Amino acid sequence: MKKKGSVKLRLRDTKHPLLFEVNTRVLLRELSQKAGKTITLGTIPNKVIDSWQELGFDTIWLMGVWTTGDIGLGIAKAHSGLQEEFRRVLPDLQEDDIIGSPYAVKAYSVSKELGGNKSLSVLRRKLRERGISLILDFVCNHTARDHSWIFSHPEYYIQGTVDDHQRKDMFFAAETKQGEKIIAYGKDPYFPGWTDTAQLNYRMAATRQAATNLIKKIASMCDGIRCDMAMLLLNEVIEKTWRGIGVSGATDKLEDEFWTACVTEIKKEYPEFLFIAEAYWDLEWKLQQLGFDFTYDKKLCDRLLKEGAGSVYEHLTAEPLFQKKSLRFLENHDEVRAAHALSSDAWNAAATVITATTPGMFMVHDGQMEGRKVKLPVQLGRRPSEPPSENMSAFFKGLLSNLNSAVFRKGEWRLLSVRPGWNENHSWRNVIPFWWHEPSDGSRLVIVNYAPHGSQCYIDLPLENISGHTIEFRDLIGGSLYNREKSGLAAKGMYFDIPEYGFHIFEVKEVGAPSNS
Repeated sequence: MKKKGSVKLRLRDTKHPLLFEVNTRVLLRELSQKAGKTITLGTIPNKVIDSWQELGFDTIWLMGVWTTGDIGLGIAKAHSGLQEEFRRVLPDLQEDDIIGSPYAVKAYSVSKELGGNKSLSVLRRKLRERGISLILDFVCNHTARDHSWIFSHPEYYIQGTVDDHQRKDMFFAAETKQGEKIIAYGKDPYFPGWTDTAQLNYRMAATRQAATNLIKKIASMCDGIRCDMAMLLLNEVIEKTWRGIGVSGATDKLEDEFWTACVTEIKKEYPEFLFIAEAYWDLEWKLQQLGFDFTYDKKLCDRLLKEGAGSVYEHLTAEPLFQKKSLRFLENHDEVRAAHALSSDAWNAAATVITATTPGMFMVHDGQMEGRKVKLPVQLGRRPSEPPSENMSAFFKGLLSNLNSAVFRKGEWRLLSVRPGWNENHSWRNVIPFWWHEPSDGSRLVIVNYAPHGSQCYIDLPLENISGHTIEFRDLIGGSLYNREKSGLAAKGMYFDIPEYGFHIFEVKEVGAPSNS
């Protein structure tokens, strides 16, 4: 492995990037306990970073590196609802396990406990030596209540009146250089405010520029950002959230969307900087059009966990460009663990194969590969001990190995059509098949029976790029091998009888042709 010199970032050479979300504070705590000394970002053992490279991840998202404040920590320790959740997750909870929310950011400098900015710089260099990009968070909607702007620039925030201060779920009083101000908690349109945060006012041109300048600072430290709740900054969402709420202070007449100007300005200086949006409410496509490289695909996650194969198939018929710019996942730090939500390893694996082999970016969450079942609140710096699942670990190792082939990295994807195996057999509706093709690496057929029972069907295959009279289907996951006459496949498709939550990743080629896998 090349360790020195300039290495091309893998992220820049793939249509289907692989992202690993790391719970940074938990990782460093576990590494420190194992080493018997303090491990910072800059002293993460090389074998850990090498393992990320060996698994094929193009980019690492370090969740939770920024400096947080005493107010957020105090709220996390005093909040009765959070305390109940903490003790359910960690029955042996200790006070130092509570670290406060990493999404109540006091300053966009790396926490001293993690080693500070210099330590991050060391880690970034190590990642780049291995071709791995670095993603960090940007919490665009709000700051911590003890952010320096509260005192120095209260005009950046949504402010209320003295009467509004009576609404304890919406506003708090803060001392500023302009005297006491009533400032709104950060919030979305549907829930009470997050009481450890302060709401920025994106109706103000000055706020927009200050936020853009912050992103420029972050862009000098990493290769991209994951923008927390990015859709909250859309003009229509701002209007919906704050309409009818007594907001005082000046506002500018800003018709343009913040993200359009921001992304344009950042990419003038950092043209390859990556923008990822956490996004919901069917606003993903709009954010893509405003310049985001990838947007969360929470809807696919929900359909895989809560709905059937038909709903999943329909979702994947959407606009091809939307598919290519979607970030697919089965879990992240906000979601229930997949191993908990799905009742068997087979179901979990089938859902993961669908998520991983659709176009766009595929995200794996810290602990997902080991089959962890406990969702950890972000305010905790320690997670409970859980025995790793050998089945899921082996499955992920095989899946990621396949995803690192050129056909998945650079190839073109299409959703295939499915037909009944015979009349009155409706199980074909449970089958979801994909086709990938790349000239140098050939073709792959991915087929998943997304149902708790066997399913039978015919699938029409696009064999125009495969020569010869006999076609070989070699299962790269299960090891099975099938030969079929091309003429028969062209006439009626290929028949499949797949067990419950069964799946295949076939290399498809002319019989006798060398394998590309």
